[in-house]
Amino acid sequence: MQTGLIHIYHGDGKGKTTAAVGLAVRAAGAGLEVCFAQFMKTGTSSELKILQTIENIELVAVKNSYGFTWKMTPDEKAHLKEVNDKELDRLIKAVQEGRYQLVILDELLSAYQNELIDKEKVITLINMAKQYKTELVLTGRNPAQELLDQADYITEMACVRHPYEKGVHARPGIEY
Repeated sequence: MQTGLIHIYHGDGKGKTTAAVGLAVRAAGAGLEVCFAQFMKTGTSSELKILQTIENIELVAVKNSYGFTWKMTPDEKAHLKEVNDKELDRLIKAVQEGRYQLVILDELLSAYQNELIDKEKVITLINMAKQYKTELVLTGRNPAQELLDQADYITEMACVRHPYEKGVHARPGIEY
């Protein structure tokens, strides 16, 4: 790969993780080494099952077993930040070693906005990805301006209509 470009998939609409999964599959199909790291989720989303079966995709689920951020205690937040930061350290090292050509950080934007990850380490990873020509994807809601400023691709998913508004709850295989 000739460049390390930064992608942000954000917004209140459905499809951010789905778009990232599609890019991971496309890259793997082209023979690229991919890391798909999922933050702030329980590690049980259906897309993880299929990604585990693809040979050149490494899947990392940094599980959030504490629930919604606004319900977390300060100790739970501190522990989750420690776990998230440890994964970021591993990814920074892996990018420096040229281990991946594509790194996807699913729901990192939520961890960033809620201060559940070291912001300086995120910026370091972005800079490393550019330097070592690793494509980097960040997904989630409400990206910070400093992250948007670093991005080469910005895709916003906007919710125009969602069945949840009519009482239809999240369904396996469709929403998760």
